[in-house]
Amino acid sequence: MINYEEELKKFHPSMDVNEAEDAIYSRDLTDVTDILKEMLREEKQKKKPQQ
Repeated sequence: MINYEEELKKFHPSMDVNEAEDAIYSRDLTDVTDILKEMLREEKQKKKPQQ
């Protein structure tokens, strides 16, 4: 029978998982909200009266 407590004590996370996690979280990904904000900003610039 498996002793889960003993197995958990032996557990060490894979280095590959930790490295992948760092790479994923360190990326600055553009999402739909960012794109919409940029589009709205551009539209406001177009409508601003020329001085």
